[in-house]
Amino acid sequence: MSSYRAPLKDIRFALYDVLDVEPLFARLGFADASQELVDAVLEEAGRFTTTVLAPLNRVGDEVGCTLDTATAEVTTPPGFKEAYTQFAEGGWTGLTAAPEFGGQGLPHTVGVPLGEMINAANLAWGNFPLLSHGAIEALKFHGQPWQQEVFLKPLVEGRWTGTMCLTEPHCGTDLGLLRTRAEPFGEDTYAITGTKIFITAGEHNFTDNIVHLVLAKLPDAPAGPKGISLFVVPKFQVARDGTVGARNALRCGSIEHKMGIKGSVTCVMNFDGALGYLVGAPHKGLQAMFTMMNTARLGVGLQGIGLSERAYQNALAYARERLQTRSLSGAKFPEKPADPILVHPDVRRMLLSIKSLTEGARLLALHAGTLIDIAHHADDAAEREQADTLVGFLTPISKACQTEWSIENTYNALQCFGGHGYIHEHGMEQLARDARITTLYEGTTGIQSLDLIGRKTAASGAAGLKLFLGLIEQFTRAHEGDAAAAEFIAPLREKAAEWGALTQDVLQRAASNPEELGAASTDYLFYSGYVVLAYWWARSVVAAQASNQDAAFKQAKLETARFYFARILPRTLAHAAAIRAGAESLMAMDDARFDA
Repeated sequence: MSSYRAPLKDIRFALYDVLDVEPLFARLGFADASQELVDAVLEEAGRFTTTVLAPLNRVGDEVGCTLDTATAEVTTPPGFKEAYTQFAEGGWTGLTAAPEFGGQGLPHTVGVPLGEMINAANLAWGNFPLLSHGAIEALKFHGQPWQQEVFLKPLVEGRWTGTMCLTEPHCGTDLGLLRTRAEPFGEDTYAITGTKIFITAGEHNFTDNIVHLVLAKLPDAPAGPKGISLFVVPKFQVARDGTVGARNALRCGSIEHKMGIKGSVTCVMNFDGALGYLVGAPHKGLQAMFTMMNTARLGVGLQGIGLSERAYQNALAYARERLQTRSLSGAKFPEKPADPILVHPDVRRMLLSIKSLTEGARLLALHAGTLIDIAHHADDAAEREQADTLVGFLTPISKACQTEWSIENTYNALQCFGGHGYIHEHGMEQLARDARITTLYEGTTGIQSLDLIGRKTAASGAAGLKLFLGLIEQFTRAHEGDAAAAEFIAPLREKAAEWGALTQDVLQRAASNPEELGAASTDYLFYSGYVVLAYWWARSVVAAQASNQDAAFKQAKLETARFYFARILPRTLAHAAAIRAGAESLMAMDDARFDA
């Protein structure tokens, strides 16, 4: 069975040595978020995830969730409900929520490592509180004051959970096609009717009430996505004074049987004239939903990091224990009948690939967390706007790359086990199955790539890219004569220049042929992700050398960075070639000839 321990040393290094968050937190008004307090939070998060959640990971996969079709009630795997009770009673559901709604008011950045640890310990369980956080954000920014008062406090306290209801049987990404309707019958009060699918935590036995945020169309709605409104629809009706009433007219019709995350319930939800309240302005629901969706996308990116970290820990332990043949350069452990497989170059390639992608992705995720804190709390309006633009640019990169890398990482970790990798008892095949879904929900990799190259680049004049290229320029200029960074400066500058040139090339071609954006999108996304990580690896080396970390840690960062620049960053060459190839080879074939 796979095991997990929270990687607190590397998390602390990322927070304090690389990102230097303590003075940032103080500047943003988080007076209580000292390093001492944050360290205590991290320690307790590590204890809870390691001792409470991790042992439930296997039973969640083996038992899964069950639906009583007579009552439409869902039973979660043994121990899941009790773990959630501990989680809520410990105040974790409100760790970063505003104090006025019962939260602890810590920076969003502090919640990032908590999310990683939860997902590494038990990804399926982590899906239950995941969307509650998104619902809190949507209601905080778009809900009416009475809705915030009535719904936010129990969500923050963990007494209720939240969901996001978008997809329908006939429409996924193209929400303009949705058919769920909202019929008015009072002030901001509506009867919601329709069917939603793939609803994570749509029904469960954790809490007494579940708050659904549902996209639907009003009778006078214009066609397409501009006619979508958002409604809050609780499982049990809730009056404006907070009084909980009768069961609402909604039911879980069925639950999906999935290849992975079996401990997470994925529901078909049927709304049959359920009472709901309008959130935000009529026909402006997507704006509110995107607040929730972007939170969820960053959260799913953390799922990829968590799975990668757990996979690495177990593969490394196995590589140190498993004896198999001798090193090509001669026996390294002559007292043993064979050498551990860690001596073999290809095993090291797989392990270093996982290590470099995971530790780099952790910095990307934590950087996004700091940007969210700046966007919400900085005094200067221009600084807030720049942070919001940059985190918007990085969100599709984070979600897509961190999850795609988790597939690669769990595959490599499983491969280290050889034939034992696909045997259930070792737990590696579960990590691989769980990882596979992360590239699909909350927007597939293709959707993220279109968002990056379309909305976040072409439509914005590459505003986010310019900001990130500015970070690279600032770093390379500051460390030009720094011996610790010398070997990374030139290749990083080269990739930054190529990133800008590729962007301009695609946008120019797209001006006469819009298909060019779609043709370049996925390769552009991965190119962007690899350059972003190159920046963070260069910064890691500099930060490590200047830190109080031990010599072995510093050397490990240097050697991992060298591996990344030598073996992972060259993947950009293939992506750049594909981007430059243009749309012709993709679009030339007539539809009928796909069958030829």
